Amino acid sequence: MADSDPDDEVPALPADTLAILQQFQQEQLERQRQLEALENGGPAQDAGAADIEIQEDWQLSQFWYDDHTASTLAKEALRCAGDKGRIALVSCPTLYKPLLRLKGPECTVKLLEFDKRFSVYGENFTFYDYNTPTELPEDLTRSFDVVVADPPFLSPECLSKVALTIQLLSRGKIILCTGAVMQQLAESLLHLRKCQFVPHHKNNLGNEFACYANYELDSFLS
Repeated sequence: MADSDPDDEVPALPADTLAILQQFQQEQLERQRQLEALENGGPAQDAGAADIEIQEDWQLSQFWYDDHTASTLAKEALRCAGDKGRIALVSCPTLYKPLLRLKGPECTVKLLEFDKRFSVYGENFTFYDYNTPTELPEDLTRSFDVVVADPPFLSPECLSKVALTIQLLSRGKIILCTGAVMQQLAESLLHLRKCQFVPHHKNNLGNEFACYANYELDSFLS
């Protein structure tokens, strides 16, 4: 009896499964192509950066907001900053794209983020490691009308260090999104109060989340 061809023993994927796999691979290739195009072209143009899709990385403790949360927080940050204001995003990259789409040409948005994939945002990206909270470019100090922060880890150590960064950046309003268990620490470190507004994520988290601010944020949210 002749030996069978090893290739004959490899099970074939169903047509619908194969189509899904091929679509996923094409989407991944397109995202990579977009990222490489912006990286090779220098600082990202606003239109190009707004089209880039970067997937959350749970190993970096990344959990993207859902569309309603991102839109609500972006609109509120812009309301506080005004047409010519400055907004800092500390470890909350989900807000960058909605802000980019909504803001006027004279409003500045800076993203401080550990994940260097976001360097495609060019001069609007600043590498940030919460373990070195005071190592910031001098021109960012006390220069932001609004600081929105979302510490990557639910720990007193992480929030305490991010709080130092917020204090260095802020000259006005502060919005903090983190776990409800951080309420007492948020109040003591930054004099923030828990809001009725609750942030939600695209992928549900097991921990209860909350929003804190140093002003009456809820009175401005619809």
